[in-house]
Amino acid sequence: MSGSTPPLLSQPRVEEGADDPKLGFARTIDRSFVHRESLAEVFVTDTQPLGADAHAAAAQLPRSHAYFGDHLLQPRLYDPVLLLEACRQMGLAIAHTHYGVPFDHKFVLTTLSVDITHPDRLRVGASPCPLTALCSIGNKKVRDGRVRGYDARFRLFVSGAEVGTASVGLRFKDADGYHALRMGNRNGRPFGTTDTVAFPLVGEVPAPYLVGRSSADNVVLAGLTGEGDGVGASLRVLPHHPSLFDHPQDHLPGMVLVEAARQAALNSVLEGWGMSPAKAFPFRMEAEFVRFGELEPRTDIRTGVRSAEGGDDDVYYTQGGTVEYRSRSERSAAEPVLVDVDVRQQEETIARVVVGTLHLPELVAAHRGHGRWGRGTA
Repeated sequence: MSGSTPPLLSQPRVEEGADDPKLGFARTIDRSFVHRESLAEVFVTDTQPLGADAHAAAAQLPRSHAYFGDHLLQPRLYDPVLLLEACRQMGLAIAHTHYGVPFDHKFVLTTLSVDITHPDRLRVGASPCPLTALCSIGNKKVRDGRVRGYDARFRLFVSGAEVGTASVGLRFKDADGYHALRMGNRNGRPFGTTDTVAFPLVGEVPAPYLVGRSSADNVVLAGLTGEGDGVGASLRVLPHHPSLFDHPQDHLPGMVLVEAARQAALNSVLEGWGMSPAKAFPFRMEAEFVRFGELEPRTDIRTGVRSAEGGDDDVYYTQGGTVEYRSRSERSAAEPVLVDVDVRQQEETIARVVVGTLHLPELVAAHRGHGRWGRGTA
């Protein structure tokens, strides 16, 4: 994302009392604010302004979900993609509620990211998970007095303890502007929707466990093969999937491409590094969407695997203290592996995704600290 880091992410308090906003969890917000048709796919429960371009938001994460809960991780942790989806919904809700973006506008994703620094705090327990977020809006696009887009950055908390960060880049288009944008991406060719376009299967669907899933209904790859230091596959489009395609679309949603990248990355670390999908935690995902993913062409996914390089910020917390990245030759099971994912249509990149994985038994710690918002979370 462009622009400097908004102050909210680098300072513990925005103003007196702003680090402990009163957020509600009694019900989810109206589904229209997060562009969902199914009530079961709405996770945001509240948003509150904190002054200037700072906001707080809340979501309830379900303990069980046919898509977000369908993974092999042991012990059971909340899916980072679920946190990313909650932040995407927060970004939409804040736009409508606090910036007056009309409901007839189309929202275009430009970037997505999530970075989980405390996996231990995402254990699935006996109650639904209360996720809260401090959000700062940067890189705001304003034209003719209206907000036309922004980048939202989030600090994420569970029961008051910080678990990581996320970001969502959004651009807002009225009907004419969106139509012009879509037609430009298609060189003037008309476009259909997932209700009208056929999606032939390209290759065999892999066994779910090979991509970190329990159910074949959630596998979005086909024709999975090893390629050099990574893997190759084609996207398996599931137009009636209740979560990935909650409603008809005229393009491939960004969250679908993120899921494809995640599955390809998990298979890559399995094949190249021997890291089981049951123990590979995708702690970091960074996606940049270069072009619209069209419905008609085949979508190809290619990965390359690399070990993480050291740095002052590359520290994770365990029962025995901190773990820092080391060189590939010194790598242990406790150190992250990064997977670069290139998503292409007709030999052109439509999205670039980096997925970072951690070996779960080494990194899940038994931290029990419960600091307030932005305090005592290290």
